[in-house]
Amino acid sequence: MQDPFALATRTGLPDALRVLLEEYPREGWEGHANFDGLIRFWLERHLMFRRLQAMLLAETQRGLDRSRDPRQVASQIHRLAALFVNELHGHHTVEDVHYFPALVRLEPRLERGFALLDADHHALDPMLHGLATVTDAALSAPAGTTSEMGRLYAELARFQTFLDRHLTDEEEIVVPVILKHGAGLG
Repeated sequence: MQDPFALATRTGLPDALRVLLEEYPREGWEGHANFDGLIRFWLERHLMFRRLQAMLLAETQRGLDRSRDPRQVASQIHRLAALFVNELHGHHTVEDVHYFPALVRLEPRLERGFALLDADHHALDPMLHGLATVTDAALSAPAGTTSEMGRLYAELARFQTFLDRHLTDEEEIVVPVILKHGAGLG
């Protein structure tokens, strides 16, 4: 039987973890008095990850299409991939070490939700390492070959599914907690 909480099989948050989301639905977030500062920053970081992922996919597609100089494609992919992987690792570390424990103290009934998000980080970590390995292989392949670039594109597309599921679920747990309690996480 598949684990309904696992990142690889989850299609959304289980009902038990949506309790605050029902009180603070996504469409009302920006109008709430506690929306700003930390929440805006958090959502902007998530948007940055989604944009970097899209830029990596687009640049990899250019490499597959040979619609741009292969050296320029390689340079862009290298720059974007390094930024993406490093920023995502850093973001997850800060969440696991600082934010999630503080948020659990504010909303103990969502402890299982924060454990789920932490488990996602552990599931995403080997995927990020795999993505880095496939990226290195694509960048090391002889100019003009597309087989490694095709593998990179497929890996990016696969990773995008998992990352988007995680980011969406994280937003739907974290943002309602901060809306309810404010940003005092010290």
